[in-house]
Amino acid sequence: MDYDEVMRRFDVVLGLEVHVELNTRSKMWCGCSTEFGAEPNTHTCPVCLGLPGSLPVVNKKAVEAAIRIGLSLGCSIAPWCRFARKQYFYPDMPKNYQVSQYDEPIAFDGEVTLELDGERYVVPIERAHMEEDAGKSVHMGGSTGRIQGSDYSLMDYNRAGVPLIEIVTKPIFGTGTRGPEVARAYMAFLRDMVRALGVSEARMEQGNLRCDANVSLMPKGSTQLGTRSETKNVNSLRSVEAALRYEICRQGAVLAAGGRVKQETRMWNETGEFTTSGRSKEQAEDYRYLPEPDLVPVAPSREWVEELRASLPELPAAKAARLRKEWGFSELEMRDIHGSEGALDLIEATVAAGADPASARKWWITELARQANEAGVPLAEVGVSAEQVARVQRLVDAGSLNDRLARTVLAAVAAGQGEPEVIIERRGLAIVSDEGALAAAVAAAIEANPGVAEKIRGGKVQAAGALIGAVMKQMHGKADAARVRELVLEQLS
Repeated sequence: MDYDEVMRRFDVVLGLEVHVELNTRSKMWCGCSTEFGAEPNTHTCPVCLGLPGSLPVVNKKAVEAAIRIGLSLGCSIAPWCRFARKQYFYPDMPKNYQVSQYDEPIAFDGEVTLELDGERYVVPIERAHMEEDAGKSVHMGGSTGRIQGSDYSLMDYNRAGVPLIEIVTKPIFGTGTRGPEVARAYMAFLRDMVRALGVSEARMEQGNLRCDANVSLMPKGSTQLGTRSETKNVNSLRSVEAALRYEICRQGAVLAAGGRVKQETRMWNETGEFTTSGRSKEQAEDYRYLPEPDLVPVAPSREWVEELRASLPELPAAKAARLRKEWGFSELEMRDIHGSEGALDLIEATVAAGADPASARKWWITELARQANEAGVPLAEVGVSAEQVARVQRLVDAGSLNDRLARTVLAAVAAGQGEPEVIIERRGLAIVSDEGALAAAVAAAIEANPGVAEKIRGGKVQAAGALIGAVMKQMHGKADAARVRELVLEQLS
């Protein structure tokens, strides 16, 4: 069904379960490394493989990270909580149960306020609890590395036991037509928040941040919650929005045809941008939670909680609001910055290094974002530092470079060819400031374009662009266009 038609007939209710993989050096219950990308099954031990007789020990750093996340979400921190065994069989769970938290999470009852185009949306937080990650299924034989089209799967248990914080929302009402956008903005908020806290790399492409996106529809005017579907392990901001939008349209079509939405988990097909049925949840979920007998309860002291609260950094939303005011940016300009991962911190660092905010934004959001996209790397890994961008901009301000030459310099820095000043000297990229050479080039352009010259003499000053272009071509772009324009008008006055 068409999305707009669904919105006319139904109200959308969302629920988001987000898993944040922590960046602790060791796993949740053992001393095995959490380093990403190691050879399969090399970061394992009897504890994370669940071998008989092995005993887990809680990672204090993970508990600290959980408290910091809970506080940043406006949650209350439990004075006492404990772990539970969540019983289920799955190939990537070597113990056949997951150690998690059930009825006693470490953080609960918070909320997040998001702003989209001046409209505010509140996302209520049910809980944030600690648990362990599962292993990784490696699907072989397909063209995409996904389960669709694969021939068989292999198991890598390096990730088994890595600390996770699961953040669960309460039902989210009142998003109207913008529900999928709100979900995307919420994921971006969490990504930026955990990075600011320093507790996770939050790289969705590496599985550091994953979302289970729940959605149900209610007929307009109804107060009865509809049957929900849960799309599992969506791992990009764009896919969260797209998966929810698809599910809203799918459920709308089912209900409009008089059908019944099944309560089930669904899988997101990244290539085709649709969901497929995973497993039914027609019956109430019953994982047979049992108290974990091998782990003591966690009881953070009030003093420790308040110490952690006092150490929280300025969170991204507050920081963005402050910087927008300081820099005088419009909401649209700030939205472009938020749309480029890591750009806000890089622009701030570039301004701190001496560039004006508008110039810093221009380089990171346009040229450097393009280079990062072409290289397939995050913006922060494009190979250019904030300090180097500021130095290039100072050369532009001083008239030693124009924007065209500055782009060439930044591309060379990103390619590892050296510092900006070295590249400029080695490749002769500085602007020609010799007035005699510029005047001669202008005279040659006028002589070669008599018709354009006559138009300018007749008062059509806008025609000067053609002569400026000819001079810039003759000078291989190494001229100040503004000064060339002045010389053109002087010689034709």
